[in-house]
Amino acid sequence: MTPSRLPRTLVVRLDSSGDVLLAGPAVRAVAAGSSYTALLCGPQGAPAGRMLPDVDEVLTFDAPWVGLEPPPVTRAATRQLMETLSAGRFDRAIVLVSYHQSPLPIALLLKLAGIGRTAADCEDYPGALLDLRHRRRPHRHEALAALDLARAAGFELPHGDDGRLRVLPPPHTTHLTGPGPYVVLHPGAAVPARAWTPGRAARAVAALSEAGHRVVVTGGRAERELTARVAGRHALDLGGATDLPQLAGVLAEARAVVAGNTGPAHLAAAVGTPVVSLFAPVVPAERWAPYGVPHILLGDPHAACADTRARHCPVPGHPCLDGIGDAEVLAAVAALTGHPADRGEHTQRGAAV
Repeated sequence: MTPSRLPRTLVVRLDSSGDVLLAGPAVRAVAAGSSYTALLCGPQGAPAGRMLPDVDEVLTFDAPWVGLEPPPVTRAATRQLMETLSAGRFDRAIVLVSYHQSPLPIALLLKLAGIGRTAADCEDYPGALLDLRHRRRPHRHEALAALDLARAAGFELPHGDDGRLRVLPPPHTTHLTGPGPYVVLHPGAAVPARAWTPGRAARAVAALSEAGHRVVVTGGRAERELTARVAGRHALDLGGATDLPQLAGVLAEARAVVAGNTGPAHLAAAVGTPVVSLFAPVVPAERWAPYGVPHILLGDPHAACADTRARHCPVPGHPCLDGIGDAEVLAAVAALTGHPADRGEHTQRGAAV
């Protein structure tokens, strides 16, 4: 088939930056079989979408059924989306959702916008809204589930593509970090249950520094108070100093990244940096662990909060993550970097390559 006859394809992933990054392999598969590939994201995911290879255009829609603080339903926003999608003249659409989400609200709007063929993972009866109702394989990682759907819709990764997460080359950030090796600790998360409490993160930074690691603490503009507290006198505080591409540059040069189940952990994976994943079991690690890079999972997978999807820890003391000892953190960093910690024994709760 000649390029002029390949479809114009829309990929939909309306969630956060981490979700968009996990969709990257599927997006590349779609782009390999399309003449034009657009990505429809939510406002939180759009910066990550602009970093994905092979995306011709990023569209944004703040969906009322997605996010921690969804906007109200309005005719104006819906009408604007419909006009944008209609102007795109898309032949096909692939809707990527997490295992607990429904693709049907956006599928309805895609049909009304005149998109000819729509595919999605869907457990609910879709009526006429989906042309391909795909069934997700049980316990599938989110990145692989998205790629499975793309393949079911007729799109394959190009020859030589290993299917790992990937972003466009990030900028050099030595002017921010200074020269020499370092470990990044990212203490924040949009969902507080998925991160250390500030005091616990600060103790980990002190332990890493005392063990001989140079530590860089990262965070967004709204997290400057958090990063300043966590960095203290032991680490370089880059809270609020980077946009997403610059953060990718900082992570790319790190020997390892210590982070919760949040977007920067997936960004680290996308630039090939090993991850010490502080993984709260509120969502399953088999679906959301760092993908395609060496990583070690720390945290109690059998804690009382397991599989609750809680945003705030329902257990006093946040034991699933705050119960991780300094020795475990130091051992995990040493295992991933080859830089031995000065103290503590190697405790590896889970690892993948």
